[in-house]
Amino acid sequence: MKIDVYDVTLRDGAQQEGINLSVADKFALMPLIESIGADYIEGGWPGAIPRDTEFFGQAGSAPLERATLAAFGATRKAGVKAADDGQIQGLLDSGAPVLTLVAKSDIRHVEQALRTTGEENLAMVRDSVEYLRSQGREVMVDVEHFFDGFRFDPDYTSSVVAECFSAGATCVILCDTNGGSLPSDVTRVVTELQERLARAGFEGAKLGIHAHDDGGCAVANSIAAIEAGCRQVQGTINGYGERTGNANLLTILANLALKTEYETVSAEQLARLSSVSHAASEITNISPYARQPYVGVSAFAHKAGLHASAIRVNPDLYQHIDPLAVGNDMRMLVSDMAGRASIELKTREFGIDLSDNPEALGEITGRVKAAEAAGYTYDAADASFELIVRDVMGDRKQYFIIEAWRANISTVNGDGHSGSASSADSSGETESGFDGLHSGSTFSEATVKIYAGGRRYMRVGEGVGPVDALDQALRTALNNVYSELAGIELIDFKVRILDTHRGTEATTRVMIELSDGQNVWRTVGVGDDVIEASWEALTEGYEYGLMRAGVTPWIGGDRPEG
Repeated sequence: MKIDVYDVTLRDGAQQEGINLSVADKFALMPLIESIGADYIEGGWPGAIPRDTEFFGQAGSAPLERATLAAFGATRKAGVKAADDGQIQGLLDSGAPVLTLVAKSDIRHVEQALRTTGEENLAMVRDSVEYLRSQGREVMVDVEHFFDGFRFDPDYTSSVVAECFSAGATCVILCDTNGGSLPSDVTRVVTELQERLARAGFEGAKLGIHAHDDGGCAVANSIAAIEAGCRQVQGTINGYGERTGNANLLTILANLALKTEYETVSAEQLARLSSVSHAASEITNISPYARQPYVGVSAFAHKAGLHASAIRVNPDLYQHIDPLAVGNDMRMLVSDMAGRASIELKTREFGIDLSDNPEALGEITGRVKAAEAAGYTYDAADASFELIVRDVMGDRKQYFIIEAWRANISTVNGDGHSGSASSADSSGETESGFDGLHSGSTFSEATVKIYAGGRRYMRVGEGVGPVDALDQALRTALNNVYSELAGIELIDFKVRILDTHRGTEATTRVMIELSDGQNVWRTVGVGDDVIEASWEALTEGYEYGLMRAGVTPWIGGDRPEG
């Protein structure tokens, strides 16, 4: 049984707080949406939203090969002929072959929001659909607030759906607009609606489902509706949408394709889900949700040591599907729960097989457990963990020798004199002073002394904070030897205070994220001072980046080949 896939990311998904799609963004998203098997892509509301009108004005060159572009709009206004309604004309002017109208189906919304009668609302539906059909367009109808309306007055709500089909709509989409329905409720209502439609002469008429996630059931409600008889499913990439979002189309497609007999998307299209999810995150500038089902980076991440022993024998014992089916992969997280099996599986991810090296495996496991007892965590700091492994294996490369470092925060007073606010250095001691702290502007300065490339470098960096200043000083020094650092960027910085009961004496953990434009890696540092912890994470981050780039270390003497 074929289920039509209707994507509403460009319109409904764009209503999410923090998303502001340009015309170029929409054109960039369209081929991604099509690549995962969407049959219809709703581009927006032409005639009502200027940016969407512009989008459809350029849609003739839309890069679509098989999906059909749809335009969204509303039924005519009360008391106005459909042919004279400017918004209806805007839909026709869009040139979209499919026009999807939104219609009120809850009598309370008809009377209180539209301020008209139930009979006039039916006429608005009938006239709008018939007129657009007469102009040669396929028409679908989203019946808004359908489930709430059906619970309140099933007779009227059903009559709106029947009117849509009577006027020539090819599909009527049942909308859980407030997102508060439960799957059992959806099943019951869809089943009863179909019985009512059959009695009215519309047996087998195509229904669709459009769910919102306010109750956390959007995906479940969508699948329940399909199992009850709906043959079109609407949703958005990554569940984008206002409030708590729309039904996540990626999750729906994976569930339907892998766990049911419904015909939705091909295996090739399914394997693109993860990459499309991440690409959409880049375009929308919304950080990916790591724990998103199927496509999140944590979707197949395993941490417990007990499970790891079984995973080594058969990964399917602890995974509900093969991650590769959706373009994802299994990951092992290294933590204080890690046993030898976890460590062994994790090291295989970066090409080291410890199955025949129990001594190294034992030492690595011991180091990890001891480090995590001291406050380190490696489940999100793969780079730091790999450096430990390579250190034990004798394969860790040394790119520079740190001789000393120092960072401080100072103020410039109104009279031009400076006063030290605080400082930290490689001796592990912190100085404090508060003269002039509040009377001038604050700045940070750092000094690093390193040995690399056969020379000793001492560089000073200034930044918006001590960590930024250290970063600037370290990069300035290392750039003299390793030009590859120019492509590495610090993109995230997180601080967590451990054992908070100790107050200002609490241990600090810092997680740093770096990228070379294609890959992202994370390192962790722990110390009695946030600057000390940051320095550890920072230096390991650059060390790992140089290693990943295949750079040959150069400490002293002539530059080595390669």
